Amino acid sequence: MKFYVIGTPIGNMEDITYRAVRVLGEVDLVLCEDTRVTKNLLGRYNINTPTFSYPSDNMATDTKMDKILKMIEGGKTLALVSDAGTPTISDPGSVLVARVKETFPEIELVTIPGPSAVISALSISGLPASDFTFLGFLPHKKGRETLFKEIATSDRVMVFYESPHRILKALESLVKFAPEKKVTIARELTKVFEQIISGTPAEVLKYFTDHTDKVRGEFVVIVSGK
Repeated sequence: MKFYVIGTPIGNMEDITYRAVRVLGEVDLVLCEDTRVTKNLLGRYNINTPTFSYPSDNMATDTKMDKILKMIEGGKTLALVSDAGTPTISDPGSVLVARVKETFPEIELVTIPGPSAVISALSISGLPASDFTFLGFLPHKKGRETLFKEIATSDRVMVFYESPHRILKALESLVKFAPEKKVTIARELTKVFEQIISGTPAEVLKYFTDHTDKVRGEFVVIVSGK
């Protein structure tokens, strides 16, 4: 009995392994966040495996979860993917994997590595990446200022994801709490408009306030340690 966790492209659809393509075509069902997104990827590689959307964090007892567990119990081999990147990393799939492990202790969980935005961004940041802290998506309100204070005093490189709706506020917070640190913004990684911007928080903030057309897409924010 196997359950696959498969990394998929974060932008460029060519960034998928031969092994991932093979297994996606061999399993009985692909579990995904958005079936439309996953079907687009499967179609690119002529994979006809059926898809099924999995429950989010607050739906751990949802009937969908029960259906998934019953399929595994019935001998189906399933693969888990996210809309982009590695499942369970800042992704509701972690709840599903935990339930699968709990319900079927004997199951073999198989990881098929693939793209990860945080690792991809670090690799081209020019900052030491042997020791870093990944914060995922920062909270919108409660605890947000506390985290920026932690980032300001950290000896480690700190990495987090941010949306276009909050990237300017995040940079303003870095200007306030960590003005001397170096910041690298990786935007739209592996996509047509991929962009890397580095500098002090003030310099990077000025760039985006001067180029409002660039305040869109997906952002990885990397802040240097001391």
